[in-house]
Amino acid sequence: MPIAVVRAETFYLPPANMPQDLWADVPAAELVWRWYELRMGRRVVPPTDTVDDVYFARINQNRWIGDCSSCGSAQVVSPADPRYACTECGWGWCTLIFPTDAASVEASLAGLKPVLRNWWNDIDPSNPNAPVIGDPPPGGGA
Repeated sequence: MPIAVVRAETFYLPPANMPQDLWADVPAAELVWRWYELRMGRRVVPPTDTVDDVYFARINQNRWIGDCSSCGSAQVVSPADPRYACTECGWGWCTLIFPTDAASVEASLAGLKPVLRNWWNDIDPSNPNAPVIGDPPPGGGA
């Protein structure tokens, strides 16, 4: 069975000495806040405001990732809850754009080793491999 692409709900889990369903009622985008709070050993309060920023989710080494444009931090995210709020700088809740069929994108990467599973949305301005309109076809074209 291939290794599944990691989403927030399978990455941010309570420690082994706690009930594994402890955070079952927490939305996927908010799981990182529980996980971060536990590791920091202090109360960490997520932002309450939604901001107008919109980011593209991407797959980086087999994990769905959301990047913070404010501080450069990143966290594991989920298409099940397409929001992001930065645990590092506290930037408010942003909308994440996932592909319409995230499962198909994940399946298209299944044949690769997890460390090689990377995917960017073609229209993400941060995509280093974005197709350029007007590019000549491979081989130069005429």
